[in-house]
Amino acid sequence: MSTELERYHILSVLVQNRPGVLARVAGLFARRDFNIYSLAVAPAEDDGFSRITIVVDVESTPLEQITKQLFKLIEVVKISELDPRRSVERELLLATVRANPDQRGQVIELVNVFEGKILAVGTDAVTVSLDGYPAQLDDFEALLAGYGIVELQRTGRVALPKLDREARLRAVNNPGKAG
Repeated sequence: MSTELERYHILSVLVQNRPGVLARVAGLFARRDFNIYSLAVAPAEDDGFSRITIVVDVESTPLEQITKQLFKLIEVVKISELDPRRSVERELLLATVRANPDQRGQVIELVNVFEGKILAVGTDAVTVSLDGYPAQLDDFEALLAGYGIVELQRTGRVALPKLDREARLRAVNNPGKAG
């Protein structure tokens, strides 16, 4: 039995920030019948670029084939495969959960145990957020389901390589000049 870490490739794709790039990347996956498990995109550290984090299933999609196809897109600048054991991953979950006044304290306690946040409180529902590892969000979502989830949205994974020990020490000793 494979673990969650072994079932997915996590790709960090640096692309030129131009209209239509995300559509071309997604279209490439669709044309090749590659299943995207998770996709997140946002501007990168340089205004001219965006970073797309794509999580794909290992069994259905050969990594070499994906990267060859992606590099055919002119806007793709760099592709990095992120090993889950050597990267920092996060995902955001927002959920509105049924919580009448008798249950509200239980829901708030659950959110606090997971170090989440209460975003809004209504008469019969609470909107909460949690960011963390995908498995942590899975556990949180399963527990929220017992109260009744009205609406739920998850962002998909974002990830960056972990810093090596020396880089972390340089960052601590020289804030703003890590590298």
